[in-house]
This record gives sequence, structure tokens and C-alpha cells, in this order.
Amino acid sequence: MDIEVRTPENTCIVLIDYVSGFAPLIASQTVAENVSGGRALAQTALAYGIPLIVSVGPEHDPRGVLYPEIAEVLADHRVQHRGLSFDAFEDQEFAAAVAATGRRHLVIAGLMSDGCVMHTTMSALRRDYGVSIVADATASTSVTAHHTAMARFTQLGVVPRTWMSLASEFQKSYANTETLTEYRAVQANMPGYAMLNATLGNLRNLAANKPVENQ
Repeated sequence: MDIEVRTPENTCIVLIDYVSGFAPLIASQTVAENVSGGRALAQTALAYGIPLIVSVGPEHDPRGVLYPEIAEVLADHRVQHRGLSFDAFEDQEFAAAVAATGRRHLVIAGLMSDGCVMHTTMSALRRDYGVSIVADATASTSVTAHHTAMARFTQLGVVPRTWMSLASEFQKSYANTETLTEYRAVQANMPGYAMLNATLGNLRNLAANKPVENQ
């Protein structure tokens, strides 16, 4: 079986509607988990040179601003305002930005699973893009709504992913030291990994007779 590996050369990451006004509606995961997942994906894109398209609603949207934790990672990376359409591809600027990447596989995450993420994914499939959905960085108003959307996605051939599995596919190995620091920063969005990496760092310092840092 020929299974395509995700690489920076064949993948584009698309983040949809990570805005503060939607956070109180999330019930399929915690807001913290949703924020961490979106932040991890933004870090992953920037760390591995993957095209990243961030789409939100109208400028000065009364529903709120992009999650501050994601905005901090993006710095001066462009955020696209598409207006009021549920389907991001209905915005010509968004569609052109995706096409300009030259990538035919989109990794999509955001809000809501059965709303704008659903409509954008369906439109991507109609345009013959391959699509993966990052299940633990995508949320909806209930567990049922999220799982129903994920079931529909998989029936249509969309690949479910987690943000950690995606970053690991790009990193490939701890021996890949060129991006190891960035990979550990992505891992740190999961508290358990943050604690593990701090412990391993202290062990390395002990082995090198360096002071142990207070964490």
C-alpha cells in the first residue's frame, strides 16, 4: 500500500476561526485544549517551513479576536479576513492563497467541526484537495456534534490526525537536531510533555556537570 508521507513540500496547514468569541461555545473539548492544539499547529507550520493560512471572519469582528496564544506565535504572519461566509473557499483571496502554495493536501483545524471547518473541508474536497482534519485541535458545541462531523469526514476519505502525530511526522526523529528545539516547543503544548522535557533537560545538565535549572 502506498501511503503518502506528510512533508513541507506536499502539505499546507489551514487554521479556521480560532477567535475568542467562539470559545464559550466549545463543549467537545476544553478551551485550553483547543487553544493548545491551534497554537501547536501554528508552531509546527513555522518550524518546518510549511505554508500556513489563517482565516477568520470580518475585520473588527464583534465575536472577538484571534486567540492571543496563537497571535503571539504568528507575530507578523498574515491573518486573512474573509467576511461572513461559512466556507472559506467562497472568499477569493483565501482560495487564491491556498492555490498559490502549490500544495494539494490541506491539514485543517479550527472551529466549529460541524460549521466552518465542515463547509471549508467539503469545498476543498470538491476542488480535489486531499484533506486531513486535526481532531484534537478542532471542536464544536457538543461531543455529539464533533463526533458526527468527524464520522462524516472519514466517510468522505478525510484523514483524522492529532497535532502531535502531525508534528512527529515532520520531525521524523530525535536525531533530527536541526528542528529539535522547535519540536520540543510544540510538544510543550501538552503539559505532560513539557514536564518530561524539563526533566530530560535537567538530566542532560547533570550528565554535563551543569547547574540544574529550576522549572
